[in-house]
Amino acid sequence: MRVFDEHKDYLIDCEHHPQRVLQRGLITLKHLKFVGAGCIALQLFASMAIDGGIAGATLAWVLLFAWTCLMGKEFFIGQWLNQYLTCYAISHMLVMPLIIWWLANIAVPGVTLSAPMQILMLLSFTAGFIFEITRKFKGPDEDRQEIPTYSSIYGIKTIFIILIILISVMLLIQLGLIMATIGNVPFLSLIPLVIFYILTLYQLVTFLHHPCIRNRKRNEAIVGLYLAVGYLVCAITIFTAVIV
Repeated sequence: MRVFDEHKDYLIDCEHHPQRVLQRGLITLKHLKFVGAGCIALQLFASMAIDGGIAGATLAWVLLFAWTCLMGKEFFIGQWLNQYLTCYAISHMLVMPLIIWWLANIAVPGVTLSAPMQILMLLSFTAGFIFEITRKFKGPDEDRQEIPTYSSIYGIKTIFIILIILISVMLLIQLGLIMATIGNVPFLSLIPLVIFYILTLYQLVTFLHHPCIRNRKRNEAIVGLYLAVGYLVCAITIFTAVIV
C-alpha cells in the first residue's frame, strides 16, 4: 500500500515535499516497483501455501488487493474525492478491516466472522481513522491553502471534539473486544488503557491551547503510542487468558 501511495502522490509530493527521500532521488519509483512486486508475490504465495490451493486466505487477499488497487486509482473519482477529505479518508480506511480479515484467515484457516472478529475489524478501522485525522490536524502556522487538512477545513476546535469522541469510542471498543473474547476485563488490563487514554486527552487539550508544530508532532507520537498500547494490551490480555 505504501508503494501504491508513493506512485499515486509522486507529482504532488515533488511540488510540496521536495525534501523526501523519493523526491530527492535517493530511491526511485522503479526501485519501489520491484519492492511492491516482491511483496505482492510473497503475499499471494503465502496465502496459497496456507490454503493448500485457493481458499479462505487467498480469497481474503484477493479482496484486499483489489481494494488496494482501487485506492491506488482513487476509485477512479480522484478529483471528486480530493474535494471531500472525510470521504477520502473513510474510503481508504476501509482497507483496515480487510487487512484484519486476511491476517485472521492466515492465522486460523476457516475462521468465521464472529463477534470478536467483527469488533477487531471495527477497532482497526477506528484506529486507522484516528491516526489519519491526527496527522492532518495542524495549527495555523502549518496549514497551507494548497494542501487541505482537517483543521483547515473544519477548524481546530471541531477536529479536537471529533478526536476526543473517536479515542473515547476506541477505548470502549478495546474493552468490548476483551469482554467479547474472554468474558471479563482484568483490572491490570484496564489500568494502562485508561492511563494512555488520559495522556492522549491531555496532549490534545495542550494542542488546542497551543497549536504549534511541536505540539502537533507530540500529538502524532502520543496518539500513535495510545493506539499501539491499546492493541498490545488487548493481545496480551487475550493471549494470557487463552493459555491459562
